[in-house]
Amino acid sequence: MGAIKLIRTKALVFFLYNSFITHVPSYAVRHWYLRNMLRISIGKNSSVHMGCFFSGRHIVIGDNTVVNRGCYLDGRVGVTVGNNVSISPESYILSLDHDPNSASFSGLPGPVYIDDYVWIGVRAIILPGVHLPRGCVVGAGAVVTKDPEPCDIVAGVPAKKIGTRNGDLHYSLKYSPYFNSDYFNFDQE
Repeated sequence: MGAIKLIRTKALVFFLYNSFITHVPSYAVRHWYLRNMLRISIGKNSSVHMGCFFSGRHIVIGDNTVVNRGCYLDGRVGVTVGNNVSISPESYILSLDHDPNSASFSGLPGPVYIDDYVWIGVRAIILPGVHLPRGCVVGAGAVVTKDPEPCDIVAGVPAKKIGTRNGDLHYSLKYSPYFNSDYFNFDQE
């Protein structure tokens, strides 16, 4: 197979997920496609919700992790997500950027590492090369440009420490609401 044809085939596989499969209201179908067609590792009891966009195959998602609706995971360089991580809706995790001082608009790659028990708030952006250590919290809308410390709570643009989280974390996430809704446990009503 020629190089161009191979690139087009790989691009088509991602296009099919990002345009169609991501909107199928079945975790089993979405997870099967992610694991088998995109070759993305998804751990036990983890859930990737509807509307997520994946770029690149260098993505590993641990056990009991939730990737909420509308997230963007850029695996062109690498994104590694630990266990019991909560990634809130519409968050962006980027592993490739551009050098603003480059005359040729050259890339600035950097793998992203997200350790166990990290909580990323709604519409947060994690930039290339960032390591989110165990238990840290990223506030809604924050732009993380550098590594926080374990259990730091960071917020703002650029993100800065605003507090410290209790480090005694031992919960196990499992959140798979029905159909692109927030209905998971009807006993709560």
